Amino acid sequence: MKKITNLQGTFELHNGVQMPYFGLGVYLSKDGNEVIHAVKDALNHGYRHIDTASIYDNEEGVGQGIRESEVDRKDVFLVSKVWNNDQGYDATLRAFDASLKRLGTDYLDLYLIHWPKGELSKDTWKALERLYMEKRVRSIGVSNFLKHHLEDLLPSVEIVPMVNQMEFHPYLVQQELLDFCNANNIQYEAWSPLMQGHIFDLEVMKEMAHRYNKTIAQIVLRWDLQKGVVTIPKSSKKNRIIANADLFDFEISEADMKALDALDRGKRFGPDPDNFDF
Repeated sequence: MKKITNLQGTFELHNGVQMPYFGLGVYLSKDGNEVIHAVKDALNHGYRHIDTASIYDNEEGVGQGIRESEVDRKDVFLVSKVWNNDQGYDATLRAFDASLKRLGTDYLDLYLIHWPKGELSKDTWKALERLYMEKRVRSIGVSNFLKHHLEDLLPSVEIVPMVNQMEFHPYLVQQELLDFCNANNIQYEAWSPLMQGHIFDLEVMKEMAHRYNKTIAQIVLRWDLQKGVVTIPKSSKKNRIIANADLFDFEISEADMKALDALDRGKRFGPDPDNFDF
């Protein structure tokens, strides 16, 4: 098990970059006051990892939240993603520049291909490699790439992706994919770790939360970390942002880790990467 210490702890990517293993996701956070305050509240509480994307339409607010926080930009691990319509070599370079402008920064800590798009993603990856070699981004990766997507991409790359961000929760463990990423030194990262709210309906989660004297969200997010998976729960409410990060005073037992793994049923609450082209 990777070492888990505190809210500012990190997992090391294969290029040596330290990636905070716990962060704030801002999917569906409205640009303007909502996302500005969420980012500020998270950073001022101790978060050091903020995850956005061009399609979220809130990069400007994310950037403003960072600038208005008590934390220097250099201490924030900032992530964005290239959207499907911007894939391809030249289009990706333009999209990256546009994201930087909206965010008000001159570099990113991680830039991801948001969804796989076959051969086009190979051209997109070449653009990410260029941005990485030019030191405009500290690490590069993919999102929503299943095993066969990675197997198709990897033979053509000069730089192996550092991260694969996937829908990940007790109903969608995809252990074979997780093992494949680990074997190739690709850091696994969870989006939608709370199953879009459905996690709170599970009796086994209620029982476990009661036994550990923790919230259901805290149990699931701790499970992510103990599995070596970076996690970025989304919230725009200050109290939940603070509560979600209260993970470092307990440890889930091996038996309970296996019980959570056993909930896996291959169920998605988000789109299927094999059938998504928006």
